[in-house]
Formats: sequence, structure tokens, C-alpha cells
Amino acid sequence: MWIAFGAIAIIATLVNLFMYAKGRNYKLAMVIALAFTSLTVVAEYSLVADWVESEDWSALADVVPTVKMTLWFLTVTSILLNVTPIILEFLDKN
Repeated sequence: MWIAFGAIAIIATLVNLFMYAKGRNYKLAMVIALAFTSLTVVAEYSLVADWVESEDWSALADVVPTVKMTLWFLTVTSILLNVTPIILEFLDKN
């Protein structure tokens, strides 16, 4: 599930940036992208919680260290990319 949420978040981010570049209203795409970024993190957390409940320690040891850094990087990148149009609009007005 987290892969699907992540893919939707990436597509919505690209739509957000494309719509801003074309001068259209991009805010709905921005909200969708940030919402699906959040859902991706929550879905991954749920997966890890399931592994803890089933005491699958090898899965945790193999996946969590790598996924932790990946989720941090992708979440911060998503936030920065999706907020960029708002920042650019603010700078253009000043």
C-alpha cells in the first residue's frame, strides 16, 4: 500500500509543479501530494507495526534502517517541492 501512496504523491507533486509552471491553480495538487506523502509514512509505519506484532525481527533488522533514511529524505523533498510554488509566489509579490 505504501508504494501506491508514494507513487500517487510523486505524481501529484509533478502535477503541482507543472500546473504552477503553466500559471494554473496548483493548490489542490499540492494538498493531494502532501496528503499522500503522509499516508505513505503512516502505511510504512503500519507495516513495521505488523512485523513487531508478529515478532519478525529479521524483517525489522533488514528493512527499517534503510527505509528510515529513505522516508526522511522523500518526505522532506516532497514538502520542499510542494511548497516551492508558494515561496516563489511570495517572492514575486515582494
